[in-house]
Amino acid sequence: MGLDIAFFGQAAFGRDVLRRLLEAGHRVVGVYAPPEGPRPDPLADEALARGLPLLRVRAMRRKGRPIASRVEEHARLGAELNVLAFVTMILPELVLEAPRYGSLCFHPSLLPRFRGGNALAWQILLGEEESGVTVFRPDAGVDRGPIVVQKGGVRIRPTHTAASLYFGELYPLGVEALCEAVDLVERGEAVYRPQDESRATFQGLVTDEVAHIDWQSPAQQVDRQLRGCDPSPGAWTRFQGEVLRLFSGRLLPGAPQPDALPGSVVAAQEGQVQIAGRGGLLEVGRVRREGGPKIPAAELLAVGERLR
Repeated sequence: MGLDIAFFGQAAFGRDVLRRLLEAGHRVVGVYAPPEGPRPDPLADEALARGLPLLRVRAMRRKGRPIASRVEEHARLGAELNVLAFVTMILPELVLEAPRYGSLCFHPSLLPRFRGGNALAWQILLGEEESGVTVFRPDAGVDRGPIVVQKGGVRIRPTHTAASLYFGELYPLGVEALCEAVDLVERGEAVYRPQDESRATFQGLVTDEVAHIDWQSPAQQVDRQLRGCDPSPGAWTRFQGEVLRLFSGRLLPGAPQPDALPGSVVAAQEGQVQIAGRGGLLEVGRVRREGGPKIPAAELLAVGERLR
């Protein structure tokens, strides 16, 4: 019983999927985690605590080509299945297809919609109403392989940020979906359903260009930027000639249109500020100057100040 799994992942999500697979009786023959950074990685720490082979790998391709030593290293593990639990590096096909059962990959959207590395943010930025998770068998394309398990029905609320949508909704759903997919593969019951290319969308990374607030745009659009870019990279504007990033923001429902220019601070209370938008009133809880910490917005912004 159980499969020999090569596990690729990071952070708490990767750790929790790893725990579940081990509890289910699977054998993890190697754990691929990011290189050591300033903060501990929960997945790497879990692998070390359990005595599992840990490989800290930045990339498995160089200039678009597989790194031969990495491909050989993976082959020596003898995995029957690769499990990709929120992986940011691109794996070469030689690695994806090497195991007997190929690979399973988690993605935080209802594929084929919102392919790409910033799916969480773009679902909010573009006003999507429903979200969910997908486990698919990856191929050479970006998030294009056939679907094994998909779970939807997650309503994107007007208060959701990219962080709260992930941690509050998609994270636990994703753990369940990925473990279910592995179980289906083990039992020989996995059905691989091709993605409907007619419904496919792809969005690139959320850059500072995307995150830049134009106060002349509708308040609803600014609201989506505030929430979709929280926590990263942070929707930004200019204050006193400097870049200022805004967090814990939202459009106040039913608030009357303020008699002030868009971008103007019209109220400050309990650490938060209210900012006039075009067609609505926006609330912001925290701000951060470049290179500085996040602080309550009212500690920096006073009534009458204008963001540009």
